[in-house]
Amino acid sequence: MRKKVTMQDIADRLNISKNSVSQALRGKDGVSEETRNMVINAAKEMGYEYPGKRRQNKRGKTGNIGLIASDMTFSFKFFWEIYLSIEKEVIARGMRLHIQSVNDEQKDRLVLPSFIEQKTVDGILILSHISNEYIQKVIETEIPTVLVDHHHPTIKADAVLTNNRFGAYLAVQHLIELGHRDIAFLGNIDYSPSYEERYEGYLLALREHGIKPTEDFIFTSAVEEEEALSEYIRGLKKQPTAWFCANDGLGFFITSALKQQGFQIPKQVSVCSFDNGQLAKIATPKTSAVDIDLKLYGRKAVETLFWRMENPDEPHQEILLSSKLIKRESTGAAPKSDDSPGSR
Repeated sequence: MRKKVTMQDIADRLNISKNSVSQALRGKDGVSEETRNMVINAAKEMGYEYPGKRRQNKRGKTGNIGLIASDMTFSFKFFWEIYLSIEKEVIARGMRLHIQSVNDEQKDRLVLPSFIEQKTVDGILILSHISNEYIQKVIETEIPTVLVDHHHPTIKADAVLTNNRFGAYLAVQHLIELGHRDIAFLGNIDYSPSYEERYEGYLLALREHGIKPTEDFIFTSAVEEEEALSEYIRGLKKQPTAWFCANDGLGFFITSALKQQGFQIPKQVSVCSFDNGQLAKIATPKTSAVDIDLKLYGRKAVETLFWRMENPDEPHQEILLSSKLIKRESTGAAPKSDDSPGSR
């Protein structure tokens, strides 16, 4: 009879502590990403069976987790990286991950994926926003559900979120510390609660530093296109000395539009964005941005779902993940009068 592989066996093979193995396999903090990957790979090679899998099978569970998102969500690299982290964490727990995108017709008709309708999954992760009505129908199936990067007062479910307000606050505070007072906001706050929260963080930073928002500098229905942003710039009688953008796409396009109109970045105007994705890193100059740990996002989402599966009657919780500001070449000291945006 084959000997059961234990956490101690994995620890002995890798010459690390049993506690480190446990933290890695259960998605807990306290081990590096390198160690986590090493432990997961060793567990697979040695045939280790995660304890939760055996208990679930005895209870007649399916061993499956479902992940759904709008078809547009899966087109963003930001969410794709969260998905990859989720997949890795689900597999590490001895479960299978089933994914399905939801198109507009399915959303409008409230058509659920078959694995939800037939209840062939033990838990569901909803990545980003589909619609509140659609999410509510999923929750009504009573399958444990966790929202990832979305929440709403009417939705009674656990959620794992970025602390958007505080992240935006950090970005705007950085601009203020550089001497900027005329700071524009760029984002579509109706698109996502995340963008509205980033707008609130922008306002909070201005208010706490005694700066009155300039109405002409606030674009809360911004279109993520360079020509549209160019029109915003041309339509201003007075130019801001800094732009805070609700995502990297807006940061990339406003940088391009400003350069096309002869502005020097950051000598005359600074740009700061949110997400710290690929666009922030390839822009010229590279964009200062609020960074989100996407691997942690996925890990916390799976950890929360497994906790909910074991604790169905506990109160719902929202987990806010902190972020940090990455300072790059796109932000600099506020220009002196001779170098202000109005004097190109």
